[in-house]
Amino acid sequence: MRILVGGLLLISSSWFSSASIAQGHNALVLADILARERALYYQENPGTAPKGQVAPKAFKMRGVSEADHARRYAAWLDLRRALENIDEVSLSEEDRLNYALMRYYLESHLLTHEYKTWRLPLFSDSGFHTAPARIWRTINFQTQEDYEAYIAQLADIVNYLAENIENLKKGIETGFTMPKVVLDGLLPSFEAMVSASAEESSFYEPFKTMPGYLGVEVSTHLRSEAKKVIETKVNPAYRMLATFMTDEYYPAATTDLEASNRPGGKAYYEAMVKYYTTLDITPNEVHKIGLAEVARIRREMEKVIQLSGYKGSFSEFIAFLRTDPQFYAKTPKELLMHASYYAKIIDGRLPSLFGKLPRQPYGVEAVPAVLAPNYTTGRYSGAPLDAPRGGYYWVNTYALNKRPLYTLAALTLHEGAPGHHLQTALSKELENVPEFRLGLYPHAFGEGWGLYTEKLGIELGVYETPYDDFGRLSYEMWRACRLVIDTGIHSKGWTRERAILLLEENSALSTHNIRTEVDRYISWPGQALAYKMGELKILELRQRAENELGEKFDIRAFHDRVLSAGGIPLFLLEERINKWIKETMNGVA
Repeated sequence: MRILVGGLLLISSSWFSSASIAQGHNALVLADILARERALYYQENPGTAPKGQVAPKAFKMRGVSEADHARRYAAWLDLRRALENIDEVSLSEEDRLNYALMRYYLESHLLTHEYKTWRLPLFSDSGFHTAPARIWRTINFQTQEDYEAYIAQLADIVNYLAENIENLKKGIETGFTMPKVVLDGLLPSFEAMVSASAEESSFYEPFKTMPGYLGVEVSTHLRSEAKKVIETKVNPAYRMLATFMTDEYYPAATTDLEASNRPGGKAYYEAMVKYYTTLDITPNEVHKIGLAEVARIRREMEKVIQLSGYKGSFSEFIAFLRTDPQFYAKTPKELLMHASYYAKIIDGRLPSLFGKLPRQPYGVEAVPAVLAPNYTTGRYSGAPLDAPRGGYYWVNTYALNKRPLYTLAALTLHEGAPGHHLQTALSKELENVPEFRLGLYPHAFGEGWGLYTEKLGIELGVYETPYDDFGRLSYEMWRACRLVIDTGIHSKGWTRERAILLLEENSALSTHNIRTEVDRYISWPGQALAYKMGELKILELRQRAENELGEKFDIRAFHDRVLSAGGIPLFLLEERINKWIKETMNGVA
């Protein structure tokens, strides 16, 4: 209650009491929702437990049947309804952030399930079938039970693949399939999961080196059980899957590339654009931004060609980069050595741009051979903080004459540090936040940050030659072209050939990489938009901070602020940076 006394506006203690009660009540309701969501997460994801607690052994795979998805959808919907009953304004600042992120988290899950994206659990280079081969990498094998639980998970792959086959059949029935042109490159990866012998299987890796304290008898028994499961369950299940994909799925697959042409497709694609960019934006608006970025970056590339001293045309320079042996490693080890060189150079210079760095290390290794032929040029493979390994920056060593060295600096910045590893490792190390926020990864934030860090390579002095700088611009052009290609294919009727031509004429990417990338955009509508749209927003916020703060602007403080809340959608990032600018101007931050 407000009372006017002697011209002064006073607020009675009863009003403060009511406000405090409301804040306390809403905070308790929010805490209950957060606890219920985590209980659901632990229930639905075998082998998970609250941070700091010993996780139970996972003896089975996560269920992916239509019934499993329906059950989760109902639970998420119930949580969102409960969230809507909270008066957000009454919450503390930290709880308002938790509220906003939980709402984003739930609505993201609900969106993908409303469109039943589980009917298409595939991408152009990987999918549900390749994921199980990586399970062992996150397990800290110490006891006999650790190995027994893993063997039980391997046996459950039979059910896991069968459930996914049913989901794919539902996709066939409803016209929601992967286009044939993508399957042409993807189909070999199904047969590749079948090993000639158990010992050659990627699933057998944990049994090649086992702790001596287990003893010969126990180790021999566990190896025997693993071989039996791989030979009698895993391999036959993957053979059945490969046969299904070739004999049933491929003949029924669509030849139409455009997501907007699927049943309910126009709304679906528009929703995916907003989901992956975390912005209220249309496909046509994104397309126009992409065209403008392509033109701008092309002008910068022309300037770098002049600086290099090359006398030919743009297309001749591209041909020179794609074919001259000086730009290509001769062995997989040489390529990995170059990547490792850049990784360590960057590590030593990070304190100039960051006040806080993660504790978790990361390494460099080749993309697994089973994935490499149709896989992207590089990727980050993270790990839980309690895993027996750090994160890994994967470098594709397949087809070395398609993996130019002049793009390796930009790739290392993006996938390693200060890109994906630094950002995701810091997000896992957040303290005093709800557990769902640890590792939260809105695509526009995570991928936008990765692309932004490629430009940080200029400030870090990583680009040593004009060719390296052209490689950076070529990678930026790659992401700009994604805005044009993704929206072109999925909302404007673009052909695969037209998309390939745009990249061939404007970037130094190898033709092999260009084709695998275009297939990726076809297979994953909207996701490719996250990179450039996220980078543009971070650059916009940095420029705003520099302009408004002047001499008070501190690049380390800005980066720390961007990363301080973990992964967040762009609209929340903008709110946080605007608040930080005001606080810094007032000497509060």
